[in-house]
Amino acid sequence: MIKISIIIPIYNEEEAIDKLLLYIEKNVSQSIPYEIIVVDGGSTDSSKNKVIEHKNVTLVTSEKGRAKQLNAGAKIANAELLYFLHCDSFPPKSFDRFIMDQVQKGNGAGCFRMKFDYSHPVLQFSQWFTRINHISCRGGDQSLFVSKTLFDEIKGFNEDYIIYEDNEIISRLYQKKQFVVIPEDLITSARRYRENGVWRLQYHFAVIHLKRRLGHSAESMLNYYKKRIK
Repeated sequence: MIKISIIIPIYNEEEAIDKLLLYIEKNVSQSIPYEIIVVDGGSTDSSKNKVIEHKNVTLVTSEKGRAKQLNAGAKIANAELLYFLHCDSFPPKSFDRFIMDQVQKGNGAGCFRMKFDYSHPVLQFSQWFTRINHISCRGGDQSLFVSKTLFDEIKGFNEDYIIYEDNEIISRLYQKKQFVVIPEDLITSARRYRENGVWRLQYHFAVIHLKRRLGHSAESMLNYYKKRIK
């Protein structure tokens, strides 16, 4: 039977990672073999200690940077199927079964629909579009599953991207025409919207997307992000 490697990058996420690992333990289907790999990017809080408390979780360290951390996790993964998950995103119950069903249908990559844990008209409008299978409606908070073969074929995450790394790899996966949106909801945290303001952050994200469309460099997008987003 195909095995799933669940790969989670963290940096100073002591509360979030403990909560997510407990959630995964309770919500996997238990019908599919899996492993959990947490990749720490140099946390200075007790994140690593929280991970160690979970006996069936593998903790590895890498240079800070989500793309670098995710590639590091994929490198040691022992499964044929990779599932990349942010530590503040909670996939639906039996998410592994939903993913496996799509793989068995021949879909080599995909994600879930998404809902925020915060009710706001802008976020409700935004999350509705995650049900549409188009690159402009994608983002890393929706999580990402991809076969190890396909991941290796496209050479993994582009480590030049400190931000936007999820969208960048997803754009390459769409070119393979194997991407599917699973019609189940993943719940993700709206903490960045609370910290920055919903309208303000949505505007800046739109500008970053536009920069990407216009061919701006990864460095240009990062500089914009650092100046305007907490």
